[in-house]
Amino acid sequence: MSRAFLVVMDSVGIGGAPDADTFFNEGQPDTGANTVLHIAQACANGQAEEGRSGPLTVPNLDALGLGRAVTLACGEAAPGLHAVPTGRWAAATEVSRGKDTPSGHWELAGLPVPWDWTYLPNTTPSFPEDITRKICDLAGTDGIYGNCHSNGIAVIDAFGADHMRTGWPICYTSADSVLQIAAHEDSFGLDRLLTLCEQLAPMLHERRIGRVIARPFTGTPGNFERTTNRRDYAIAPPSPVLTNWVQDAGQKVIAIGKIGDIFSMTGIDEVHKGADTKLMTDLAHQIDTAPDGALIFANFVEFDSKYGHRRDVSGYARALEWFDAELGPLLTRLKPDDLLLITADHGNDPTWIGTDHTRERVPVLMAGAGAGEVGHVGFVDVAATIAAHLNVASEGQGQSFL
Repeated sequence: MSRAFLVVMDSVGIGGAPDADTFFNEGQPDTGANTVLHIAQACANGQAEEGRSGPLTVPNLDALGLGRAVTLACGEAAPGLHAVPTGRWAAATEVSRGKDTPSGHWELAGLPVPWDWTYLPNTTPSFPEDITRKICDLAGTDGIYGNCHSNGIAVIDAFGADHMRTGWPICYTSADSVLQIAAHEDSFGLDRLLTLCEQLAPMLHERRIGRVIARPFTGTPGNFERTTNRRDYAIAPPSPVLTNWVQDAGQKVIAIGKIGDIFSMTGIDEVHKGADTKLMTDLAHQIDTAPDGALIFANFVEFDSKYGHRRDVSGYARALEWFDAELGPLLTRLKPDDLLLITADHGNDPTWIGTDHTRERVPVLMAGAGAGEVGHVGFVDVAATIAAHLNVASEGQGQSFL
């Protein structure tokens, strides 16, 4: 029986979204945003030289079709990505009205978001008063810090010292449908933070706010650092998705990274979490040991969280080159009947204005499915393709391109 490895390179978009003009960063439409193209251009122009140098070097991804997918998505060629693909490739377009983690992953799993998300306004304060009161009641504090739109690093730097002194949690949001709470693992307590977020989440889910995210950090003022103990408390999908289809067929579903959080553990048997370096080791282990018929669903988040939101072009390029170097040996260890499908959930162009995600098409790169262009596909077609490969019934709207 075959196995399927669905790997999401979080935020590695390739531009060309037909509705990019209706999504914004700091009032500017996302028209023209293109994560991979602009990183490759910056590298070729000597503008991404911190910790690396020269053209973007991702030969394994390019051999699977990354360069061709960029051109298909946006009509432009990415410098240095000119390989003739030995894999099968496509460009996928999202229909859900969101450029965030749940929207992208739900749709990749076969379910376009069936409602409009609620977004917290870009004002200070940003939260309705009853939400602020609820946070204070649950935390046992007289107030909160933040209550605004912010980059996570910036808000921790701004309020971390006061937070350690008073115990008030640091609460913020973004252009996504999300409320994030940062707290120091030692002075506030990791378990206390996770409990706070878990207890707050139902109130926000009722209002179609997609996630409450716990953002623990450590360190001292001037040297704060977020840890890998992040936890997302997301709305559960309202109907079965790919993970359910596979599990209901009696086959195993193994989550790597934040997949378990994104799907509220629906349809998931086993979870492996940690930094991306650890997750790569976990993925390699599953290639060696996962049982026949299994779905291994992985998310590598640090492209997005460490480099995209921080608009760090060099860092994003380093991350892509690291991933590519790690990918090479994994491709040689796949079994003959395995399918490895690499894609993304949205864009986060590090050359773009603002700090939020960018609306983009995403690559679909496959090993184990022959070679050649598939063309333009939908996010939902990824789920249908994985289901067809695993010989399980697809309950979504997509069509397999195998």
